[in-house]
Amino acid sequence: MKVASATIFDSLPDDRLEAAEAVAALRRALNAALRGKADVVEMVLACLLARGHLLLEDMPGLGKTTLAKALAAAVGGRFARVQCTPDLLPGDLTGFRVYDPKTREFEFIPGPVFADVLLADEINRATPRTQSALLEAMAERQATVDSVHHRLSDGFFVIATQNPVEQHGTYPLPEAQLDRFAIKLSIGYPGRDDERAMLDAAVGAAAREPELAPAVIGADELASLQVRVAATPVAPAVRDYLVDLGRATRSHRRVELGLSPRGLLIWQRLAQARAFLAGRGYVTPDDVRDVAAPTLGVRLGVEAGALPAVVSEVFAGVPVPTTFKR
Repeated sequence: MKVASATIFDSLPDDRLEAAEAVAALRRALNAALRGKADVVEMVLACLLARGHLLLEDMPGLGKTTLAKALAAAVGGRFARVQCTPDLLPGDLTGFRVYDPKTREFEFIPGPVFADVLLADEINRATPRTQSALLEAMAERQATVDSVHHRLSDGFFVIATQNPVEQHGTYPLPEAQLDRFAIKLSIGYPGRDDERAMLDAAVGAAAREPELAPAVIGADELASLQVRVAATPVAPAVRDYLVDLGRATRSHRRVELGLSPRGLLIWQRLAQARAFLAGRGYVTPDDVRDVAAPTLGVRLGVEAGALPAVVSEVFAGVPVPTTFKR
């Protein structure tokens, strides 16, 4: 995936220029926190702007928590982290009511889901009952406690992680929960130069948590960007292209579970976000292709390691539209 250059936003009207500057600021903040992973940052931004949720499947120590904290700081949001374990209860996520003897009333104590950015670490170690509580929060942006619905932040964003190697004592996420994530990414190991720069920066630094950069945009600006992404035009030919690709996954011989209609909607929104990040006012077939692997990887039932070949075969069987401007 090619990383968009800020110069493509030159000579834009004031409102679009402000949006471009906000995107550039977010990009700089995340790239500063996650060295040498510009492509990963682009997909994280696409997921955020598409109002999706992110699943990170990777080894420990590669910067997943750093990324989540940097994202929350960049958008001026509240950050919460939950270490998922088998004894984690739904109330530990959503909150609970406690009796106040002074007022003789029950008081609601909000849980971590009432943050703006929630990091659910090793989500597959939580029990299905707790996973279902998180599913409601992700899908409905609300939490139900004692039959009372509580609204979450409009910008509520979940980053969940799981270790692809250690599966002992885990509870694999069911398809219904996986489909609530927009994309699945792997950060991977940094390059040699980036690791050396990391060591250089650590020499002489105090042994404490590094301070996060101040917010580069606010909640209102983020909401505005998300609205703009949703309004990015998708030509009828590109929509037909998406439909045909989605249907092709359902008939592919190596796919156990084809793309759902909800997955197709998410795919379109991510393609819109990709176009927006590139500074274009319309979606192209390349945008659809750029976000295909992380979008399909979280929801197609394929054997381990087979996804790249399956995605390539799906695209090979569907003609590419030649007209994609409105």
